[in-house]
Amino acid sequence: MDMVLLTALGVGGATVIGSIIGFLFKNLSHKFSDIVLAFAAGVMLAAAVLGLILPSVEYGGHFGLLITVAGIFAGALCLNVIDRAVPHLHKLVGADPENHKSNADVSKVLLFVTAIAIHNLPEGIAAGVSFGSGNTSEALIIAGGIALQNIPEGMVIIGPMLAAGISPKRTFLCALATGLVEVVGTLLGYFAVTVASAILPFALAFAGGTMLYVISDEMIPETHAHGSQRGATYALLIGFCVMLVSDILLG
Repeated sequence: MDMVLLTALGVGGATVIGSIIGFLFKNLSHKFSDIVLAFAAGVMLAAAVLGLILPSVEYGGHFGLLITVAGIFAGALCLNVIDRAVPHLHKLVGADPENHKSNADVSKVLLFVTAIAIHNLPEGIAAGVSFGSGNTSEALIIAGGIALQNIPEGMVIIGPMLAAGISPKRTFLCALATGLVEVVGTLLGYFAVTVASAILPFALAFAGGTMLYVISDEMIPETHAHGSQRGATYALLIGFCVMLVSDILLG
């Protein structure tokens, strides 16, 4: 339990770290954040398959494949519904920070921050559920990939809020709140599979589906939006291979 709590704080704290970087380096190159985000996407892609989806098939018994496929689509559809209700970053303020001032409407920015917070909940649940498989090293790698993704996400929160006239203090508190949502999600995911171990196969696949959706719908388009497609693609492949090698070596 101590490990889960520390992981939850680490995953949520990554957003705060990203927001601090956003305050310190407001004009940080998009290429840097894109490479970090693409590397995290590669880690999360491998983690979703190796750490969540394949174990789901294994733990599901005779109906493992059916449960896993259903869980993957349930996770993806869940985030799809959330996306329709609360649009995410590129649908609100645009991928280019130069557009922030022209779109610096407080209500839009707060909606944007709310969207990130809502998306952080299933990501946190994915980190928590992964501990239910009993493979702590794999769970930590999954959480690490999510945390890596949260750093650039925390960075992009800062610019739009400051441009909208929100005070630095309130901006930081909003960033902190989005990180706390992920802490709650991690603990919820862990306790859910601990209390009802029978739901573990579906929960693992559900978490994997949410991660695949985030990677495809949010992370990859974002990393290809600023002219750094090739570097982002190789960063994703490196992240995938790092996770693959870690999974094999750590067993």
